[in-house]
Amino acid sequence: SLLIFLASWSCVAARGSRAPRTADPTDGFTAVRLSESNFALQRPFDESSGARYSFDGTVRKLWVFSSDEPHARQSHTKPRTEIRMAGYDYSSGVWQFEGYGYVPSGTTGVCIMQVFGAGEAASTLMLHVYDGALRYYNRQLVEDAIYDRWFRLNVVHDIDASTLTVFIDGEQKLHVDGRGGHSHYFKFGVYGQRQESSRMESHWKDVKILKKD
Repeated sequence: SLLIFLASWSCVAARGSRAPRTADPTDGFTAVRLSESNFALQRPFDESSGARYSFDGTVRKLWVFSSDEPHARQSHTKPRTEIRMAGYDYSSGVWQFEGYGYVPSGTTGVCIMQVFGAGEAASTLMLHVYDGALRYYNRQLVEDAIYDRWFRLNVVHDIDASTLTVFIDGEQKLHVDGRGGHSHYFKFGVYGQRQESSRMESHWKDVKILKKD
C-alpha cells in the first residue's frame, strides 16, 4: 500500500510541476472551410498563372519582377503576384489569417501580406520586407532576420475594437489601430513597394482563415 501511495503521489507531483500550456493565437477561433476556389490569384495581366505561381499541393510559391506589368491593364499599381482570399470578405467580428511564410534572401521592398480595405487608403495593414526585416508598412519592426526560414504568421483583426495584432511563431509582435473601412479581406504573396528588388518571391503553406467563436 505504501508503494501504491508513493506511485500516486509521484503522478500528482509530476502533473503539478508540468509547465502550463502557453496560449495560442488561434485559441477561441474556428477555421472556416477553404477550397482552391477561395485562393484567387492576381498576377501581371500579360502573364499566365504558371509563369509567376506554382502550387505542389503543399507549398504555394509566388514571384514577380519589378519590370512586370500590373495585375490589371487599367491599374497603375506596382507589379504583384498575390492570392486574394475570396469568399470570406468580412465587415464585423474578429477574423484571423494564419499561414507559414518563407522569404528567400534578396527579396526586398515588397509587401508579403495585407489586410485589404480601409477608410482613406487601400489597406488597413501591410507587412513589408526590407533587407530581411518584416515591418508594419515601411515603419516599425515586426520581426528581424526572416530570410530563408519558415515562420508562422497570425494576424488577428478585431473590427469592433478596430485593432490588428500580429504574431510571429506564436509570439505577439505588433498591436496597432485599424484604419477604418467597411469591408476587408486577406491577401498574401508579393507586391512591389519602395526600392523593390528586381525579383520578389515568397512561399506559403497551411494558410487558414479563422473566425472568433
